[in-house]
Amino acid sequence: MKRVVCQELLDSDSGTPAEVSASLRDIDRINRRFGGVSTTEAMVRRVVERVGRAEFSLLDVASGSGALPMMLRERLDRRGVKLNVTVLDRSRSHLNGTCKAVVADALSLPFADRQFDLVSCALFVHHLEPDDVARFFNEALRVARVAVVVNDLRRSYMALVAAYAGWAIIESRLSRHDGPVSIRRAYTVNELLDMLKGSRAAEVEIKEYPFFRMGAILWK
Repeated sequence: MKRVVCQELLDSDSGTPAEVSASLRDIDRINRRFGGVSTTEAMVRRVVERVGRAEFSLLDVASGSGALPMMLRERLDRRGVKLNVTVLDRSRSHLNGTCKAVVADALSLPFADRQFDLVSCALFVHHLEPDDVARFFNEALRVARVAVVVNDLRRSYMALVAAYAGWAIIESRLSRHDGPVSIRRAYTVNELLDMLKGSRAAEVEIKEYPFFRMGAILWK
């Protein structure tokens, strides 16, 4: 399945405030039920096991409402792992005010080198073209002390079918448009791995996850 780039409506700010809020709720629901939180949790637990620590500062980039890192923090807290979360998004209107938040460009992070233990993102990389993917990885690595964790979709025909089937639980017209577009824009595991190998990461791990997700850890 060839990668096809089309504009996502949520990115274009073409919806009304009510439509944008509904689309963000859809994304939060999908992340909760279909691999968003569980994929990132699995990668952070891998970091915890390798590093042997139980407390981390985390910057979540392109965070939307910020619900995913909040759900992640709650799950890990039950396992005795503490996350101190900061979220970043390009639009203040996307953020829900539940934690420390910064409005900024993900490709030019306004933080010092090694300011956070972990930098994470979910459903963001497929929005970027390959040159900007490489730029983002290196910028995230600059800000991280330990690792960068990347959670995104895997492009396939089956994933596209699932995106259309998911309309049954989708609230927003923006989401009904953006879901299939996201699958068409997504990278395959091999494509992402090629881009990861070109980053400044000391070591890279990549793995397929349920619900057409893939996760990558870029170690410092």
